Amino acid sequence: MRLAQFISREKERILREWEAYAVTLSPAANHLDAAGLRDHAEQILQAVTKDLSTPQSRHEQKEKSLGRAPRSPGAPETAAQTHALLRARHGFDINQLVGEYRALRASVLRLWLDECHPSAPDYDDMIRFNEAIDQAVAESVEFFDAQVEQARNLLLGMLGHDMRSPLQTIQATAAYLAALNAGDRVSDAAARLIRSGARMNALLEDLCDFNRTKLGLGLNITATDVDLVRVFGDAVDQLRAANPGRTINFEVRGDVRGRWDGMRLQQLLSNLVNNALAYGAQDLPVHVLLSSEQAEVSLAVQNQGPAIDQATLDHIFDPLKRGSDPSRQNPAGLGLGLFIASEIATAHRGLISARSDDEGTVFEVRLPR
Repeated sequence: MRLAQFISREKERILREWEAYAVTLSPAANHLDAAGLRDHAEQILQAVTKDLSTPQSRHEQKEKSLGRAPRSPGAPETAAQTHALLRARHGFDINQLVGEYRALRASVLRLWLDECHPSAPDYDDMIRFNEAIDQAVAESVEFFDAQVEQARNLLLGMLGHDMRSPLQTIQATAAYLAALNAGDRVSDAAARLIRSGARMNALLEDLCDFNRTKLGLGLNITATDVDLVRVFGDAVDQLRAANPGRTINFEVRGDVRGRWDGMRLQQLLSNLVNNALAYGAQDLPVHVLLSSEQAEVSLAVQNQGPAIDQATLDHIFDPLKRGSDPSRQNPAGLGLGLFIASEIATAHRGLISARSDDEGTVFEVRLPR
């Protein structure tokens, strides 16, 4: 018996096996009834049957096996895509989603081969069936991943928004306590709160910026006439105050005025310097050099310490990446500092790069005026 005919005839039997497997996928399946467990399985089988009955060239078969079956622009979601969407919303993970297709593949082929025995099965049907399942898996995984990514980004956005109000209250209360002059113990406690609040605020800003980039919104840039001597000078003063045991040298060469977003560039510099402080030699200074060229301004942040290997340099601006061995210090952060710095440079139509050798590591930013 041909496989398409068998699937149509034994559809209910196959769906019962699908349901029997889906009910084991705890905890997501615990609250689903039979219809929920079978979600779109019947439509997926119908699509597979239709595929098996449709003549295809070898090239079309190969593309389908790679998950690249052509689709018309504006075509509705396939059953596999809708199934993935609903599974994601019901709390299934991607391994459970793919597991359903593995179980479906195994049960259909096993039942069909038993039906064919002792005659040999049609091997072309078997190949075509596997290709159709591969296409369905590709469609499901792509949609599932997109749904999970969207949910994660929305969660980050809501988290960042909702954290601002209590953090502002903490910072305002700490500033009030510091202004009371109620003794050294109160002043010291207030200072710790202020420093911790500033650190939390920086982490929150990085989180919100990361979320905006993941949602495709980019970073907010408001360009005004800026003198980077003042803008970066203020940032370096703040960094020195936050790191009293470290030396941060700041050198300016030439005219460094132009149109940029001063607050964003302060954020860029702070991220680069904090990275240099965390990963460079703890007893040696960090150098910040700001220099002028005709059409652009160059910023270089250099530390001294062990060289960074090329494999790490190749991905150093990727989000959620951190160095594997920060010397003498465990930097508290999300691994977003260099990524955000890169996004700020890009938003200014600038370039950022990193190089490292035995003499130290240098991050350089080139900003068009």
